[in-house]
Amino acid sequence: MELAIKLFQFILSISILVILHELGHFLPAKWFKTKVEKFYLFFDPWFSVVKKKIGETEYGIGWLPFGGYVKIAGMVDESMDTEQLKQPAQPWEFRAKPAWQRLIIMLGGVTVNFFLAWLIYSCLSLFNGETYTDLTKFENGIGLSDAGKKMGFQNGDKIVSIDGKPAERLENSSINILFSNHVTVLRNGKEVTFKVNEDGIADVIKQREAKLYITPRIPMVIDSLATPASKASGLTVGDKVVGINGKKVQFFDEVSTELNQNKNKTVVLEVVRDGVNQTLSVPVDKNGKLGVQIDTKNLKNLVTDKKYSFGEAIPRGFVRTIEALTMQVKQFKIMFNSKIQGYKNVGGPIAIVKSMPVDKSADGSFAINWPAFWSFTAMFSVWLAFLNLIPIPGLDGGHVIFTLYEMIVGKPVPQKILENAQMVGVIFLLGLMLLIFGSDIFKIITDKL
Repeated sequence: MELAIKLFQFILSISILVILHELGHFLPAKWFKTKVEKFYLFFDPWFSVVKKKIGETEYGIGWLPFGGYVKIAGMVDESMDTEQLKQPAQPWEFRAKPAWQRLIIMLGGVTVNFFLAWLIYSCLSLFNGETYTDLTKFENGIGLSDAGKKMGFQNGDKIVSIDGKPAERLENSSINILFSNHVTVLRNGKEVTFKVNEDGIADVIKQREAKLYITPRIPMVIDSLATPASKASGLTVGDKVVGINGKKVQFFDEVSTELNQNKNKTVVLEVVRDGVNQTLSVPVDKNGKLGVQIDTKNLKNLVTDKKYSFGEAIPRGFVRTIEALTMQVKQFKIMFNSKIQGYKNVGGPIAIVKSMPVDKSADGSFAINWPAFWSFTAMFSVWLAFLNLIPIPGLDGGHVIFTLYEMIVGKPVPQKILENAQMVGVIFLLGLMLLIFGSDIFKIITDKL
């Protein structure tokens, strides 16, 4: 049932985005009296699930859920139908229209995607507000994984800024750091600025711990005992761990470090119980765990729940859209970093479906988390806008580049060059699709997805 709900959300989100994106091309084409031969949700190689011709346009749904398209007469597109182009240009064809009209038609899809994301983020800000973990409330600084330490951080650091911009939200900052050059922290009462080590970034990405390598620094107070060994050790709920094998510890990250060095061993814990110090011999499992859950109630004090008025929600929606767009650009850049090798962690449709948010109730049933769904849809809308603007033949960005060339030089790119470029673009995009699907399948086989 959970998988079915995730799959439904993915198809619904993609359907909304594709239809509106293609409407962004369809409507200006109609306004400029350009013939649109097809309008399809999903692709329809060999056959379509459903189709109906209304006027001059065939509307349909394809069987391959990987996008959609509008086929505009007189345009070199992914269909590679060049027979019509051998005939003299007709007034209702794309190629017969002025360059500025063709540019508007081509930019219509990404424009819709951008404004859709802005609308969704504005609505989310207005109706749901934003809840985030506030870095400015981290009185004890941050705790780190080994990868976080390799990046240049130290336990107890307080993050001040990232590339000169104030750091406020843990959820955003933990991602932004991966794409940053310099981070400024407050360390032992002094501000320290350092270059983020790419080896640490590579480890974070490889280990898929983008949101876990930095955590709030909190004491280790036991909230529950989860294993028979922990229950038999003498530990009890409310115990606060303050020492391991004679070494004083104050925070959970320090406890975790010591336990990782004593896997499959028995350690002497010093705990405070009802104000009295006690020592206990406790086994550590092969993963460096005690088999307990820690008390995280104090984490609620680090959370900020921000509300927005209508007048505030609109500009906040715009800022969130720009932040999402900036993030896409940075992620694209890191993919081609030879040291980090971000391309190895590219996820496709299967990975996206598995990551779709769902709510699980106490009775075990699943339901759609609508705020999370719309947040994903807004982010994906921005991603589609960015992806389509990449100047690759076969994408909107490729058509835009050729049209801008024509407007600057004063003459169109030769038809043969357009056809060959489109062919190269289609081959590249097909290869990219195979790489993405192949990456998903490989991760399933190796149990890494």
